[in-house]
Amino acid sequence: MKVLAGPFQRAIAAAATLTGKRFGLLVASSLVATSAIVAASMTSSNGSGPLAAMLGRSLAANTTPVLSEPAPNPEPAPSSSGGPAPNPAPALPSPAPLPAPAPAPAPEATPTNEPKAVPTAPEAPAPEAGRIKHVFVISLASSGYDAAFGATAQMPYLATTLRPQGTLLSGYSLLDPAALPNSVASISGQPPSAETKADCPDYGKCVYSAETLTLADQLGIAQFSWRAYMEGMVNPETGQPDNCVYPQPGTPEATATGGYAARLNPFVYFHSLLDLGDCASDDVPFAELEKDLKTVKSTPNYSYISPNLCNAGVSGQCAAGTPDGAASADAFLATLVPKILASPAYKEDGLLIINFGQANPAPIDPATGAPAPAPANPLKVGTLLVSQFVSPGSTDAVAYDPYSLLRSTEDLFGLAHLEKADGAKVKSFAPALLGENSGD
Repeated sequence: MKVLAGPFQRAIAAAATLTGKRFGLLVASSLVATSAIVAASMTSSNGSGPLAAMLGRSLAANTTPVLSEPAPNPEPAPSSSGGPAPNPAPALPSPAPLPAPAPAPAPEATPTNEPKAVPTAPEAPAPEAGRIKHVFVISLASSGYDAAFGATAQMPYLATTLRPQGTLLSGYSLLDPAALPNSVASISGQPPSAETKADCPDYGKCVYSAETLTLADQLGIAQFSWRAYMEGMVNPETGQPDNCVYPQPGTPEATATGGYAARLNPFVYFHSLLDLGDCASDDVPFAELEKDLKTVKSTPNYSYISPNLCNAGVSGQCAAGTPDGAASADAFLATLVPKILASPAYKEDGLLIINFGQANPAPIDPATGAPAPAPANPLKVGTLLVSQFVSPGSTDAVAYDPYSLLRSTEDLFGLAHLEKADGAKVKSFAPALLGENSGD
């Protein structure tokens, strides 16, 4: 039952990190929810399905004992009579032959309760990563495609330093202007809802059931590592950095200007990650990233990086007199990206994805400080891929979206496609990165 060992070990380890209200919320999670996670894990297409199928067949096997019939007794030998007498005297009857002894009856077969042998299904091959084994995703707010990649871009580091090193996905578009529906879709394939489009003012109404799996669940089941790094994430009661911070159900989130907001952290919206402790162990403060980048072994296979509201590029969230909006996001990239590109894991087999996961609700013109004209198409944002496995300075104009981001990441790690990411029209940019000739 190795497939279950990882989740239960994570749950035990996570319990030690939970106190107060957070522990109460975890205890309140139902056993049914946990059972659903186990069932989903065992029936996934990542190698555990055959195990579940075998158990089911064993339980359904016919256990009625099969009895052997006793061997039939042979028929008695026919009686023999003497021939006619050679003289006229009446013939005397010949003595009747002795009957042949009857064979002893065969012993009855001993009943058995052992089930019939059940052929075992062959195990599905375990997922394997291709030549890219470390993926880094940085999620930002977009002030418009032109602000990031246009001729007069407001993000010079992104547009003039990084852009020539990578592949620009010029056809990448959002599903909705808000942050949460795009980030949720990019890790689970779930479509936008009325609640997520409003960035979930009531957190308790937005948490997906334990049966709804995420990319993080897939990676854990397949024994890949993942971590989400959240800038500014602190315990609201202590003010100290903390793991997996989310609002209390029914209570509006108190968000500090320029600070951490749960809507930038999609991993706290899934019971599949909350109930077994994955969120508590792997959804961590931003400061952990620099430590993890030091060695290949300590760097997760999948890293999701979300800056705070100011550094993500949301206008009006930075301190007066400091870069704001797109300029703030570009300054954040200029500080962080060189550290990622210099890390051993990235150099060995890494891919950096600079993704815009929301539209800036009020972009500012940096020249005047006044609100900038709204982009003609605020959902068109673009995304940049940087890796040794891309063609520097190239452009891919295929229509991509957050479902494509999920599908492509799953393809890189050999995973099945979740929900909307499995749609026939959803494109993947992974084939080119994997060295394949054609996409799907």
